[in-house]
Amino acid sequence: MYTPRAFAETDLVELDRLVARDAFVTLVTTDAGVPLVSHLPVLYARDGEQVVIEGHWARPNPQARHIGSALMIVQGPHAYISPGWYPDKEEAARVPTWNYAVAHLYGQLEVTDDVAMLASIVDRLSIANEARVGSDWRFEHNRPDHVSQLRGIIGFCFTPAKIELKFKFSQNHPPANVEAAADGLRRIGDPQASEVADIMLERLARHSSM
Repeated sequence: MYTPRAFAETDLVELDRLVARDAFVTLVTTDAGVPLVSHLPVLYARDGEQVVIEGHWARPNPQARHIGSALMIVQGPHAYISPGWYPDKEEAARVPTWNYAVAHLYGQLEVTDDVAMLASIVDRLSIANEARVGSDWRFEHNRPDHVSQLRGIIGFCFTPAKIELKFKFSQNHPPANVEAAADGLRRIGDPQASEVADIMLERLARHSSM
């Protein structure tokens, strides 16, 4: 991933936040040079530098037969930035851009059709996501009709060996531009634009205090 130094992030706490915000990833593999892509909810855990991500495919998904190298993409908030918001737009000949956060994780996939492991993945995914929508559906390990449906999926465990984090939030601009662009985003009234504005100002304050 092309990442200018100003936008490179190394603190894995930021990866934690991205996944906590939206644990729905893009998983990319190749088969005989042809890209295969899936969009999947996942379970995330980190212990120091060690990250483990679990999930599952529908069994007919061709990617479910892949073992080996993979790229997982975690998307963060993003928003268009108008050059009209910058105080120095004329003298610096500012142009439009896009602010965003993204993580690219490179590593190895291990697949499983072990019933106990699949049941654990489905159970933990339901616990995490049912709570978010105020519901309480659970995988019932002792229900034959629940267990039988596990035949329709293949599970995976992904262990990234390399993690790239790119946080592009106007760090290459003077503080006045960052503040003005954040104000412009907030005036839009869009929750994601306001989220980007908050991150811009948070990172500006952090840099200013150093």
